[in-house]
Formats: sequence, structure tokens, C-alpha cells
Amino acid sequence: MNYQEVWQAALGELELALSKANFTTWFKNTYLSFFDANTATVAVPNAFTKTWFEKKYHLAILKALGHASSGAVKVVVYVVDARPAAPQAASDAPAENYQSDRPKAAEQPITNIFGLNPKYKFSNFIVGKQNEMAHAAAKAIVERPGTVYNPLFIYGGVGLGKTHLLHAVAHALLEKNPQTRVLYVSCEKFTNDFINAVKTGATREFKDRYRNVDLLLVDDIQFITGKKETQEEFFNTFNHLHQLNNQIILSSDRPPKAILAEERLLSRLEWGLTTDIGQPDFETRIAILEAKCKEKNFSLPPDIIHLIANSVTSNIRELEGALNKLMANCQLRNLEPTADLARQLLSNASAASGKKSATPKQIVQLVAEYFDLPIIDLLGASREKRLAFPRQIAMYILREDMRVSYPAIGVEIGGRDHTTAMHAYEKIHREKDENMKLKQDIDQLRAKIYSL
Repeated sequence: MNYQEVWQAALGELELALSKANFTTWFKNTYLSFFDANTATVAVPNAFTKTWFEKKYHLAILKALGHASSGAVKVVVYVVDARPAAPQAASDAPAENYQSDRPKAAEQPITNIFGLNPKYKFSNFIVGKQNEMAHAAAKAIVERPGTVYNPLFIYGGVGLGKTHLLHAVAHALLEKNPQTRVLYVSCEKFTNDFINAVKTGATREFKDRYRNVDLLLVDDIQFITGKKETQEEFFNTFNHLHQLNNQIILSSDRPPKAILAEERLLSRLEWGLTTDIGQPDFETRIAILEAKCKEKNFSLPPDIIHLIANSVTSNIRELEGALNKLMANCQLRNLEPTADLARQLLSNASAASGKKSATPKQIVQLVAEYFDLPIIDLLGASREKRLAFPRQIAMYILREDMRVSYPAIGVEIGGRDHTTAMHAYEKIHREKDENMKLKQDIDQLRAKIYSL
């Protein structure tokens, strides 16, 4: 057992003995730089951690190392630079001991940029209250890559700007240092590359590509669900990069806990910062439309911009699609943009973010199926929580997404009074930003509705 394996064994014991918050705060970015029968030298990222180790955790570390190495040792703690010169990658799987043969920094070639969209930069990312946390975290990473929020895990629905932020970080880091090694891939591409590498015996080349980077960006990481071998390889790649303090940013349509993966991988995904991006509010949609009009040199009066912003609420991609449709009609038919023309285009199938293709009855049916309830029970009189809560979600979606009137919602949901629909809408609207599971349920229901 080499000394990095000893440290991993000690960390495993410490992780069980400490709270998750304490373990992550104090033992993240630490490693064993020297170890023999008498002395263990532990490298930590700052003086504050050194002091804390010596005063609070010295005995715990000594005990854990003694158990891991079958004997008592002396522990010495010292501070190293936040980006140490590549110690052996920490591991609880043999594959993680992979050592890179990459050249020294001075010998690095100019970065190969895989798949970055030149339009996705911070300069044209519209910040609103639903994405300001994710935006602030991304900007912080540009200032201190690998040392804050590593990994950064951004989740949210389709077309809300997750990919934009990933690319924006890459562009900003490349502007600061063109030698930055950046790799952007989808989870699907990572999976396919790994499968091909195994088939062709090119696993070494695969590791060289994914582990010799300063910034790894992986979109739609939720698709790693059910892929055991891919999860293992990503786990090893993650550990290798993280041990070197190389930055990892991931995006998903759901939070880490909702991804069906091995527990040890899920714990890695939650090591840094997890933040969500929600649907843009009215003011943000206005700002996005105004910015897009300026970018496309297409002038629209405020009343039409407000009309589009009120009609398309689900995501930014569909908001821009509605604007593009109006612009194309005006330019190709040599028409002046009017509110009537905008209403006509938005009323066509799928023009208003795809929501008009679903009927209220279909939405109620989808909610019942999602919660595995008989439709007769969902519409019935019982106030059991297992029925009442899905019923309220159905009412919320009918009001928020379909703009159905409260009296009409009452009729659709078993002939209830309009005040019941109002109460349900207000309750879900109030709780959805604080209840992660509720928000996830609503997002997944919307995805099913938009696919109709």
C-alpha cells in the first residue's frame, strides 16, 4: 500500500467519524506528501486549515493513520500552494492511480477547444434572480479556478442557460490564459468515447484526453444513470482532476440526489457548490428580448416585447425562438411588427413554448400518472395528503402554464370552488422555491407536458 492509499484509508475513517460538512470543509484538497514508519507529512491548502488540524483534528488524524498503516506515526502538517505540483491521484479504486505523461506547463501546446460556442459568453448572459447564484459562482471560478466551488454543479430545466454558463467560464479562462486546457463534452459523448476506447483498446488515449485538462465541462451529467462502467470511469477521472485542483463544472436537469448513481459518485458531485437555474421571471424575459433585439438589429416596440414575454414563460430558448419567428415573418413578408401579428404567430401550435398543445384534461392525466394515482382518486373528495398535494400541483400547472381561470380549474379538478384553486396555486407558488423535491416534480411534469 503506497502512502496515498494510506491517506485514502485514513480519510475513509475520518469521513465516518465526522459530519459531512466538517469533513468537506477541512479535509478537501489535502494529501499526504511524505510517509514512512515514523512520520506522516500532511499537505493542506492554507494556514487556517493547518492550525485547525493541529488543534482540533491532530489526534483523530493520528488515530486514523495508525489504523491505516498498522502502527502509530507522528503527524506533521504544512501549507502548500493551492495548486500543488501533482501528487499521486487519490483513490479508492486502482484505476485512479493513473499517472499522466503530459509535458510540463512550459511545453504545453495551444489549447484545443472542443465544442465551445463563441456566442456563449458572460457579456451576453442576462442575470436575473433565478440565475444570479449560478452566475456569481461561475464568475468566482474564473478568478480562482479549482480553488472555489469545485465541482460546480448547475441544474435546471431545458433552455435556461446552463450550457451558456459552462461555455462562458471556458471563454473567460481562455481570455486570461490562452494556454488553458479546456474540454467541453456532453455526458453522452463521454460515454461513447469510453465505450469506443474499451472496444479498441485505446483507454490510455481516453485517459490522456480527459485527465490532461485544466477545465472539464460536462453537460447533462444525469445521463450517466444506469451506466455502471461509465460511472466508474467518470468517478476516477473526477478524482484525478479534483486531486490536482483542476476545475470541474457539471450541468444537469436535476439535482445530484435525483441522479441514479453510486453513492460514492453522488458524494463527489456534491463536494463543491450545487446551484439551480429557474425559469426567468417577467423582468428577466424582457431584458433577454431587448438584448436579442439589439444583437439582431431588429427594433420592436415595448408592447410587443411585453406580449412575447407574457406568452413564452418556460425557457430562454423558446423565448428566442418566438422572437426569431416574428422577425423572420416581418423580414420575409416585408411587414411591420404589430401586436396582432405577434399574437397570431404565438397562437400557432407550439409557438407559445409548446404549452398550448396540451389540454387541461391531459395535464390532469399526466399528473395522476406521474404520482401513480388513479384519476378518479385525484379528482375525488378525499383530502389525504397523498392525493391533496398532487391535486394542488395540477391546479398550479393549469394556472401557471396554461393560464386557465380559477373557476375553470375548479371545474377540471372535480368541480371544486375557485377559491380552492386559488389557495392551491398560492401554496405551490410559495413553496416551490424552497422545496427542492417539489421543484423537481414540477420541472419533470413540464418536460412531459411540453413533449405532447
